[in-house]
Amino acid sequence: MKKTRFVIPREHGGWAMVSVPYIIGMAAAKPVLLHLPLFLAWLGLYMASYPFLQSLKKTSQRKTWLSWGIVYALIAIAFLIPVLVFKPMMLRFAPVLLILIMVNVWHVLQKSERALLNDICAILLFCTGGAAAYMLGGGGFDPILAAVIGYNFLYFTGTVFFVKSVFRERKNRRWTVYAKLYHAVMLVLPIIFGNPWMCLPFLFPFIKTLLYSGKIMKPMKVGIIEIVGSVQFLLLSIILM
Repeated sequence: MKKTRFVIPREHGGWAMVSVPYIIGMAAAKPVLLHLPLFLAWLGLYMASYPFLQSLKKTSQRKTWLSWGIVYALIAIAFLIPVLVFKPMMLRFAPVLLILIMVNVWHVLQKSERALLNDICAILLFCTGGAAAYMLGGGGFDPILAAVIGYNFLYFTGTVFFVKSVFRERKNRRWTVYAKLYHAVMLVLPIIFGNPWMCLPFLFPFIKTLLYSGKIMKPMKVGIIEIVGSVQFLLLSIILM
């Protein structure tokens, strides 16, 4: 720990989830100048959550983890202030974020961070960033907001099923079936929702799951595949949503 210069989240999935829903939400509305400080605040909160949660697990290094968490939290607050000055209605997201964060904290304390419910709550938390970006850009409680939240939630939940099926649950054949079935359903739901073109962003995840689910994969390869998947989902969603 003494050799670590910066404490930053190491999971590529988290970086994708903190940015992709936000960018999609911003693009779905109207990008404004306040989107920049809001994103930096959102990024700061994400970076603060990592050391804070680590402090609950690694008590011997708690002081160091808390110090980094406080630094990131203060940076987040600094960027959030101008947003709240001009758009105080953004505070309405605070209770939702607090509830979802508390669910994550509870799972950390129970040493069950890998639980599916914890993953789902984390995804919902990140989707809230997309909702905030959409409403900051002039959006309201409308079908587009539902699409921003819904499609992001469905996509990143799919990544959870896939990653579990190639790592921790690889030997559990049921998870392979779950992953393939989930991604097959994702190709149908956009049609039911009345936006058939949104099937396209879910085509790559479906193919990747058919090819690799249940097989041994190196973490680096999985990471590259997930990055490619997130980028194609982002670009296609901006065009088609």
